[in-house]
Order: sequence, then structure tokens, then C-alpha cells
Amino acid sequence: MSLQQELDDFMAGVRTQVPAEVLAPIEHFYATELHAPGRFPNVLREGHLAPLFELPDAFGQDVRLDTLLQQGPVVLSFYRGAWCPFCNLELRALQKVLPELKALGASLVAVSPELPDYSLPMVQRNGLEFPVLTDRGNAVARQFGIVFALEGEIRRISLEVFQVDLPKFNGDQSWDLPVPATFVIAPDRTVRLAFFDPEFRHRVEPQAVVDAVRSAVR
Repeated sequence: MSLQQELDDFMAGVRTQVPAEVLAPIEHFYATELHAPGRFPNVLREGHLAPLFELPDAFGQDVRLDTLLQQGPVVLSFYRGAWCPFCNLELRALQKVLPELKALGASLVAVSPELPDYSLPMVQRNGLEFPVLTDRGNAVARQFGIVFALEGEIRRISLEVFQVDLPKFNGDQSWDLPVPATFVIAPDRTVRLAFFDPEFRHRVEPQAVVDAVRSAVR
């Protein structure tokens, strides 16, 4: 089964449990408002140079992009947080292709603004064998041009209905999030794959990631 089919099946289950009047403003926000022209003018695309960064993983160890690139291509997956079931599905799907990525000499890292206190249990629960990094204040995600804010009714629904308390989870007072996005970065820092879709239920297929890495090492 494809990852997208898993995501679609999960969403179908959500629709049986969450009232339509709750889902409607969420779907409008993600499917329409975040797709407005010029909404993400600085998002990195294929051919751009990826910015270098250093971030701590869930165990407190610093991870540097330039160090990883010395070993081969890097798959960089931005996700919203451990509270997001769609992100959990994606990260588990990427874990399944990790052996293929390693065989190609590539590294896989995932990044979210979430504090290690919340990301570490997710790492352990999902059996993730790749670094999960904390991007405080979405500093790196901003460099990739993928940050947006939850505001108004969407913020209220997130907090009151789904108990998603971003200031608590992320350790700041903002309600900023990264759009889930995946980048394949060649050793020369060139972006070889840039999957970016503000609709949070749409994620890149792991096989497309493997194919992009294979192309980057030719």
C-alpha cells in the first residue's frame, strides 16, 4: 500500500469521528488559504543550495548538515510534531526505506520545532533509527521558506478540540509550524528533490525519495 493510501484511509476514519463543522474550516485553511498565490515565496526548489545548519537530536546530540553531506546525500524531512498522526505515518514509511537509503550512502534526518521531551517518545514508539532534530523557533524551516502560523479559528480548534498546545510542545509562544516537506540534498548542497505541499495530508512517496537519492549519487 502506498503512503498516500495510508493517509487517505486514516483521514476517512477521522471523518467518521470528527464533526463536519469542525473539519470544514481546517480543510479550507490547508487546502485553500495556504495555497494562495505568493503564500510561500521563498520555499527552496530543485537546483537551490540548501542552507547549512546544526540542530540537536532527541538525545541531545548535535547534528550538522555539512558533516552528513561529507558522507553522501541527505534526505531532510520536515514534520509538524509527534502529535500529528499523518506525520507519524510518514516517518514510519521513511523508516521502512532507510536500509535502501543507507545502501546508497545517504542519511535521513527529520526536523520539527517540537521539544525533545515530546519527540523522543515518538522516536521510541515508532522505532525510528534516524536522527529526529529539534528546530527551536522554526529557524531552519524559515531558511527553507516553509513556515506558517495557525491563527484565529484554526488555532482555537487545534487547542480546544484536538488538544494541540503548540507553545507547550515547542517551548515558545508562537503558533508557527513548518509545512511538511521533504528535500533530497546532494553532497554539493544542491536540492535534487523538493516535495512541498501545504495540504498536510499529502506527503512524498518513500520510493520517490529513494529514486531521487539514487539519481544524486550517479
